[in-house]
Amino acid sequence: MARIVIMGGGISGHTAALFLRRKLGPAHDVAVITPNSRWNWIPSNIWVGVGRMSTDDVTFPLEPVYNRSGIEFHQALAESIHPEGDGTGTRPFVTVRYTDGRTDATGRVEYDWLINATGPQLRFDKTKGLGPDGGYTTSVCTPAHAEHASKLLDGVVDRMKAGQKQTLVIGTGHGTCTCQGAAFEYVFNVEHELRQRGVRDQARLVYISNEYELGDFGMGGMHMKQGGYVVQSRTFAESLYTERGVEWITRAHVQNIEDGRLSYEQLDGNEGDLDFDFAMLIPPFTGVGLKAFDAKGGDITDTIFAGNGFMKVDADYTAKPFEEWSAADWPRTYQNPDYPNLFAVGIAFAPPHAISKPHKSPKGTPIVPAPPRTGMPSAIIGKTVALSIADLVEGRTDIPSHQASMAEMGAACVASAGNSMTRGMAAAMTVYPVIPDFERFPTYGRDLKYTFGEIGLGAHWIKRFLHYMFLYKAKAMPGWHLIPE
Repeated sequence: MARIVIMGGGISGHTAALFLRRKLGPAHDVAVITPNSRWNWIPSNIWVGVGRMSTDDVTFPLEPVYNRSGIEFHQALAESIHPEGDGTGTRPFVTVRYTDGRTDATGRVEYDWLINATGPQLRFDKTKGLGPDGGYTTSVCTPAHAEHASKLLDGVVDRMKAGQKQTLVIGTGHGTCTCQGAAFEYVFNVEHELRQRGVRDQARLVYISNEYELGDFGMGGMHMKQGGYVVQSRTFAESLYTERGVEWITRAHVQNIEDGRLSYEQLDGNEGDLDFDFAMLIPPFTGVGLKAFDAKGGDITDTIFAGNGFMKVDADYTAKPFEEWSAADWPRTYQNPDYPNLFAVGIAFAPPHAISKPHKSPKGTPIVPAPPRTGMPSAIIGKTVALSIADLVEGRTDIPSHQASMAEMGAACVASAGNSMTRGMAAAMTVYPVIPDFERFPTYGRDLKYTFGEIGLGAHWIKRFLHYMFLYKAKAMPGWHLIPE
């Protein structure tokens, strides 16, 4: 009997767990460790953040799904990995701290195969004053944060209705952030909401980002087909910001936040202050802080994890100039090179480098978006690793049998720009490959036959449909596996 354990119950980990359970018979165990009792469809948190959905609309309890599916559930926080056991002949194991209130505070969960799908730690502490807990900004990274943002937004709207002009700042709160897409969606959902509530003329909206230019999204920007023409994502984005009257500040690292004011530094050395009445700023991400120990108790964290806390996999981590970066640097199997029974999926794997070109300010401050590894790529990677492990467990292969390089993977994204069935709008975009490959596609780095975008009401309907479709899939309802990642 093999025992497969997944640390993390988000999009990537949950996908891996469901596919492993489907592929492996009852002779093998599948277990999930996650501190959260509920699964969250994160892309819809932006709608919670403007009051268009509730937490219950974007989450559901995990335990009933796992009980029905035959998956062992541990509501617990993974704290350390022991890939060699404890030297007494035990299986490798993970130490955990239970968060369910029903189980002993700590314990160990043994495994034969381990998938790290822990996702990111939200590092609000990287910028003084950032975040909803003890800071002066809000977030949409979790349902609770998004509900907090919605309440603050309601207060801002009330003040505008009373005749007070308000400044709303939305974007990234540090020079190394990722998830610019979430900030992009939120700023336009807020703008749409202000128009719907009749107070748009009372609001100054400012988007602040560490992107080198609008439309970068941590992917180095892109060229795409739109209306039969080749356009830059920068042109696409700037047109939308201009049309909606949203100001923007790019190439920016937020240095410090106080009550109603933030200071920032830009790549050219310019420093500025920005007063605000409402601010939603995405924090930087790192690994969750897992430790790793060998059989003798020696700390091997630096062996298994990169400096940012994400797990090392089959990528090329050689330090080299930007001009020498290659699509081939990116991982294919997501297997740890030192412990073949360890894998990392979704945000939990360490990327070999950024996708966007790195820059530093005159002070030496890094200002570059981290590479996105969320949504569709995250789910595809989770499924890919699950299928490989199923083949390994059942003896069909002795090496990972499935691959999913982001340099050979396409992705689709539907970015909301306002939630309304008759007046809503979204930008529907596809990109292939996610990681630009200038050897295969010398002109643009991507294949324009599969890289295109359109914006309109129809895309919003697609966004709403995807919301319900992926919740259905995540609940493991009949036919769930037929819905693509």
